Amino acid sequence: MSGGSGSPGAVGAGTPGERRRLRPFRRRELLHRWLYTLTHHGPDGPGHVWTVDVDMTDEEWAAELYLDGERQQRSEMPAAFPVPGGTIEVNASLYGITRMHLVHEDGREERLAPVRGTAEDLRGRLARRHPGLSRSIGRLAIGILIVNLLLAVPQALEIATRIPRIAENLGTFTSPIMLPAWLNITLLVAGVLAAVERILTLRHHRLLDVETIWSGF
Repeated sequence: MSGGSGSPGAVGAGTPGERRRLRPFRRRELLHRWLYTLTHHGPDGPGHVWTVDVDMTDEEWAAELYLDGERQQRSEMPAAFPVPGGTIEVNASLYGITRMHLVHEDGREERLAPVRGTAEDLRGRLARRHPGLSRSIGRLAIGILIVNLLLAVPQALEIATRIPRIAENLGTFTSPIMLPAWLNITLLVAGVLAAVERILTLRHHRLLDVETIWSGF
């Protein structure tokens, strides 16, 4: 249930939805609901609040756009919501939001801010209050992702060469790295936590974050 890589240029056009009010964020929704907001121009001028709501429990895996608390549009992801003076682009993966930006007409990008109480907001507060600890957590996450990526490559090659057509043309490959089950599980859990850490800070690297496929092994 992945919304893609989160690269710029979201393509899902928003469509008008049933008008309803934005639900308040509840602490029990911490692990499956994301809310981001921005004060920007509205149809009648500046000073309006735009909010994007993404709920993982939504079977359609869609994003909803609200203006001053009233729903305006709904779109599958990746989503592109036209607003006065630009477009709000949204994308997500199984681990969380990978893109949440207002792209102005002149090309400038402005990141929306997480709503207070969300997991992203709590992670941001940690970064502001304890910047040293925050940097250490970020570096640890990168290290875990690099290790898992290096370990995943030979396993992926071994699986690929089991396909008959590939085996006939290229031969088979046996990974030289054999890890005990407990270490595989530890690396899997650590990789998921590292991926979530990267998502919470809206960091994404095309090569590094491909490690999230580790969970498929």
